[in-house]
Amino acid sequence: MRVGMAKKRWIVMSQNAAEHPVFYHCISRVVDRKLVFGPDEKEKFRTFMRMQENFTGCRVVAYCLMCNHIHLLVEVPPLPEGGFTDAGLLERLGAIYNEAEVADVAGELAEARKSGAAKRVLEIHARYTYRMHDLSEFMKTLMQRFTKWFNRTHARTGNLWEDAFKSVIVEDGVAAKTIAAYIDLNPVRAGMVKDPADYRWSSYGEAIGA
Repeated sequence: MRVGMAKKRWIVMSQNAAEHPVFYHCISRVVDRKLVFGPDEKEKFRTFMRMQENFTGCRVVAYCLMCNHIHLLVEVPPLPEGGFTDAGLLERLGAIYNEAEVADVAGELAEARKSGAAKRVLEIHARYTYRMHDLSEFMKTLMQRFTKWFNRTHARTGNLWEDAFKSVIVEDGVAAKTIAAYIDLNPVRAGMVKDPADYRWSSYGEAIGA
């Protein structure tokens, strides 16, 4: 049994984070706390989570997807100084939009650049960047996208989540490591596994089982 190993983790700052990054412990529960997340649901949620990471620039440094609630430890670094290049914006868009939609935006940008319409270029960027490097936008979009998929898959309607997500600021690296260990040990406390490495829908289990 290696439960103690879950506590031995490093929280590494992202390259464009402030000198003292702030992390957020986010929790959301399913309506009536029903046990509705099976393996397929957890895998799909993780897929959407990674897509949102790549689009928004927010970084999930620890997570655990349980059967009726989720825990995420999220770092929200600031927007890049000076904003994004057109190529950088298009790369971000590719995380959540299909090739045709990204190509349309690329065409808009190219036309605006060619005509010297600097204001138009800024408007196109702003259409998407307001949703980046923002915890509320990260969580809201992630939960909404998963809800749409879940409702479609299970032929249901209505809200999936009990309420808006709850978040607590974690102000330093030591506290972040403690919260990360707490998150990783959720399935052990719930009696689902004896070793956190055996739970594949958590950051620790994912890392060990890579």
